[in-house]
Amino acid sequence: MTYDYLESEQAFEKFVREFENGTLPRSSWTHAAHLSIGAWYLLSLPEKTVIDRIRNGIRHYNECVGVANTVDSGYHETLTRFWVGQVSGLLLTSRRLVPRGTLEAIRDVVVTFAPQRDLFKQYYTFDVVASREARARWIPPDRIV
Repeated sequence: MTYDYLESEQAFEKFVREFENGTLPRSSWTHAAHLSIGAWYLLSLPEKTVIDRIRNGIRHYNECVGVANTVDSGYHETLTRFWVGQVSGLLLTSRRLVPRGTLEAIRDVVVTFAPQRDLFKQYYTFDVVASREARARWIPPDRIV
């Protein structure tokens, strides 16, 4: 699959701007898009601010496109933190092995994790991920991998 927003720095900047402004078409807010935004923030912001920026960004985006952030829909804290951890781990490993530019690192994240949308199921049982508690706050994995 191709991702037009990963073809150039300018295309990616436009993608980020549209996400942050809430004007990115809802159909474009895919798993790969989530990964791309997470990787971008991990690579460009101080570590202590990343989770808040992603959380607030997704909530804002959802509101702009008509997705309610409630106890049963919209933003999901546990899944967001799970994916931030996965992306962060890949970025740290790949940066140590081969220094890469930002856009190339984001492409690597998408190539690695976009096909693994259900990876979290190896770490979480259905009941945990489907719970209101996991949507509202971080719940550590309940499966041993």
